[in-house]
Amino acid sequence: MCGHGVRSELWNKLTPESGIMGICQGCHAGCCRSFAIPINGADMMTLERETGKTFWDFGCRWEDPEGSIAADYAPHFFFQDEPQSPFVICLKHEQSRIFKKSTCCSFLKETPPDKDHPLGQSQCGIYHARPSACRVFPTKFDVENELPIIHPVPEYGREDHQPEFKLCPRQWTPADVDPINGTSDLVIARYEARFFKQIAKLWNQKVGPWSVFPDFIRNVYQNRVQPISEEAFADEEPYVLKMSAYDAQKRRCA
Repeated sequence: MCGHGVRSELWNKLTPESGIMGICQGCHAGCCRSFAIPINGADMMTLERETGKTFWDFGCRWEDPEGSIAADYAPHFFFQDEPQSPFVICLKHEQSRIFKKSTCCSFLKETPPDKDHPLGQSQCGIYHARPSACRVFPTKFDVENELPIIHPVPEYGREDHQPEFKLCPRQWTPADVDPINGTSDLVIARYEARFFKQIAKLWNQKVGPWSVFPDFIRNVYQNRVQPISEEAFADEEPYVLKMSAYDAQKRRCA
């Protein structure tokens, strides 16, 4: 079997249903405990659709005065009740059932430690609908050639170096990243991040109350696919696949 076939077979197995999720398999999910996980409007809409929950069930706003959560990825939003405080829209954290003094993503499914897994094992409860920030971790685009690259992962996600904040068991390698889906996830994440920043700019021009924020986001995304006007359509030459041209091409390829 050629190398391509081996790789394709491997990635066909790396699904939540099979229980095989590459480097993440068997992990205690230190990343889901260490970080506030930013979400964009597309993430919010997807989670509402796939889980049947509303934004208030899983979403929150994290105050981010130093920009450590937003970094270069997520935008800041401002709200009427705290107009001077920048917030990032994130997934909620809740009290960990395993590490009582810490929190974790509310969608994380935890199992207790055992002999083989002293920190326990955890799995994402929304793997197929997980946010873009989770999908692309720890990759990004190389600014010079637009190819995906793997960002080094620190040993711990928090400065206090508690065991629950320990991150990946080893550094990621190219073999850990699907070369097709991994790249597609980066493209989508970049597009949605830019779109969400435009929404933040619009919202912050006329700051509204936190209570109406989810409805504002839903309205934007439910209407972002726009029909083209007849006038604009008349100015463009639509692409039409004519059967005569198709038959001619088919004959040439025969």
